[in-house]
Amino acid sequence: MGGPLDGLDPEQRAAVTAPRGPVCVLAGAGTGKTRTITHRIAYLVREGHVAAGQVLAVTFTARAAGEMRNRLRHLGVEGAQARTFHAAALRQLRYFWPRVVGDEPWELLDGKMRLLAQVANRVGISTDADVLRDVATEIEWSKASLIGAGDYPAAVTRYRRDPPVPPDRVSAVYSAYEQLKSSRRLLDFDDLLLHTTAAIEEHRAVAEEFRDRYRCFVVDEYQDVTPLQQRLLEAWLGGRDDLTVVGDANQTIYSFGGASPQGLLDFPRKYPQATVVRLERDYRSTPQVVSLANSVIDGAGSRQATARLRLVGQRPAGPAPRFGEFDDETAEATAVAKRIRELIDGGVPASEIAVLYRVNAQSEDYEQALTEVDVPYLVRGGERFFARREVRAAMAALREAAARAGEGTGDDTGGETGLRELVSGALEPVGLSEQPPQGGTARERWDALVSLVDLAGEFATVSSTPTLGAFVAELEQRASAQHPPTVEGVTLASLHSAKGLEWDAVFLVGLAEGTMPIQHADGSEAAIEEERRLLYVGVTRAREHLWLSWALSRTPGGRRSRRCSRFLRGLVPDQARAPAGSPSRKQRGKRSERCRICSGPVSDPQEAAAGRCAQCPSDIDEALLSRLREWRTERARELSVPAYVVFTDATLAAIAERRPGDDSELVAIPGIGATKLERFGADVLALVRGESERVFRT
Repeated sequence: MGGPLDGLDPEQRAAVTAPRGPVCVLAGAGTGKTRTITHRIAYLVREGHVAAGQVLAVTFTARAAGEMRNRLRHLGVEGAQARTFHAAALRQLRYFWPRVVGDEPWELLDGKMRLLAQVANRVGISTDADVLRDVATEIEWSKASLIGAGDYPAAVTRYRRDPPVPPDRVSAVYSAYEQLKSSRRLLDFDDLLLHTTAAIEEHRAVAEEFRDRYRCFVVDEYQDVTPLQQRLLEAWLGGRDDLTVVGDANQTIYSFGGASPQGLLDFPRKYPQATVVRLERDYRSTPQVVSLANSVIDGAGSRQATARLRLVGQRPAGPAPRFGEFDDETAEATAVAKRIRELIDGGVPASEIAVLYRVNAQSEDYEQALTEVDVPYLVRGGERFFARREVRAAMAALREAAARAGEGTGDDTGGETGLRELVSGALEPVGLSEQPPQGGTARERWDALVSLVDLAGEFATVSSTPTLGAFVAELEQRASAQHPPTVEGVTLASLHSAKGLEWDAVFLVGLAEGTMPIQHADGSEAAIEEERRLLYVGVTRAREHLWLSWALSRTPGGRRSRRCSRFLRGLVPDQARAPAGSPSRKQRGKRSERCRICSGPVSDPQEAAAGRCAQCPSDIDEALLSRLREWRTERARELSVPAYVVFTDATLAAIAERRPGDDSELVAIPGIGATKLERFGADVLALVRGESERVFRT
């Protein structure tokens, strides 16, 4: 059993031995924060500053709390409480309930969905599971942010939320849900924090007993505290300041759930006498990984500069991070799988390797690629691609469509475009729409369906029989191959679900604009910076081997119009990029690097599509745009496909703004390749010239 000061570096020792009172430990990734927390508790107990039973340490996951308790036991500390916020609140509420309420404790709900479905009917919104899950997320965010049902619509504007249904409808569901819950004497997990806070704030005897019991508080991952958790913490403290907080503003990635680093950033201001210690010695990662992590976060704004940490690698030197630019996502996944196979063959355990992506829908390519090289894998925080509810529903719809068409082996669908159109049409009833829907769950479902459409295009380019029936058979074969027995394997996970974990080798994939940062973050500087921190978290998960890659096109043969994430600008070696002399690269440079009006640089795909920077005014021809939309509707009806299969709204807007005069100018617009030029080019150019009567007559 070691002593509380054994094996500490100078900064950790300073944090452990800081005087009793407010202490703020700014602890970077891999700097030993859990070690520091537990050794501080052990030191305070050994020195007689506090009894073990008077310590309450809180963190955010049961795994982290369990690790803390285990380390405290090894340090000889018995009786200190280490729990999640919710577990601590549940324990306290059960104890004080008879005194505060005076009857049997209310039942704790396992989930909100059943009650939300009941109230959704009453207020007139969809009871679709995806919509309800997103409404539940909004209610959870509101309660975590101390926002009542009546204040929700105004908060949506203030915080730039993207609700799945109109804000007044969410507010109505929220209010009805709370009323129904109370009438049935039920509590949800958020109520544990709310009711415990109220019990302490409103009942003096309860507050006095609690504060006499607990004298010393420790909060881990303080950058992730929500306003509700902060209020509960203030109730626990009751004006006292025997508080140690540990956090890293660089790792704030849960703002969508109400988390805020403000408490961490404001701690020295709130407690001017606080001891502030910075832990920047990184014991997890090689200096090469640490250097890249610092470079990624250095690009952030200066708002949090005083709390920003600059890591210093303590491990021996390792391999340089690898960067890779690929023609398409399939090629990217194939290269990742090949490198993983090499690492495993070289002695790296499969369980020490992770592939991390921004959204769960990206997993399918990696599931397939790893299967092909005989590498076992585990999907963390989500189901395997073909096990997802929306994918199973899509497979059923495709089987039915194939049966209706009388297909199976022989009827040609017309190549890549034809098969994509058939698949798109079949998936429209199960949720595929022209534009991505609002709400996180619905958007993930939509992304998975789009992935199936892209797979259809890929299949058609390599198959000698590109029929719908043959494509369904291909999907079923893939699904069968991707259900091996559960074994120890490579971890496939989203960046959010990787927080708090680490591996010897980490592959960060899909690092292209529109995915990292995610497209819907572009309207807010704060959202963009959170995306940067998410990438930083991904980089700092790697101990030794780090791979960062992106694809220029979604599918093989697709238009190579994507660009590397802005967060990697200036960090990517030239040799990592696609050959500079290739025709597609030259075309991409001409299309996306200069504004056609002011000749200045353009910085995102939307600007590239319009051919101008955001500073220059739009000169879109509204009459032409109206003619294009009318034409698209007619063509989509003739082809029996959704309108976006012909051209998306963004592509039509770019045509109406750029007004191409010939084929070469038309294909320079993103979204128009050789196939669409052949099928629709003559019509579009005629419309641009004002020959709408000829187009609609033919």
